[in-house]
Amino acid sequence: MSEFQARVLELVSKIPKGKVTTYKELARALGSPRACRAVGNVLARNPRPIEIPCYRVVKSDGKIGGCRKLGSKRKAELLVEEGVEIEGGKVNLKKYIFKFG
Repeated sequence: MSEFQARVLELVSKIPKGKVTTYKELARALGSPRACRAVGNVLARNPRPIEIPCYRVVKSDGKIGGCRKLGSKRKAELLVEEGVEIEGGKVNLKKYIFKFG
């Protein structure tokens, strides 16, 4: 595993229950604000998608997006179980966003 991959998974592990972040916010927190797609590629290969909660990462417009290992339906179910409201396939980012210091 590369250092970049390890850093992505480490940051995702810090997203608290009931919150979400975006691919863009993760890339920014890593110091590579244009690496959104690279972040997504790392998360698509997440070996433990429940323990390392990649389902808490959504698109910049609040859309749930996909989840290669869990599927988008299960991703949405997990978020709802944690108290995140989803309306029209979107999360209200103003209410649920988690930003890294």
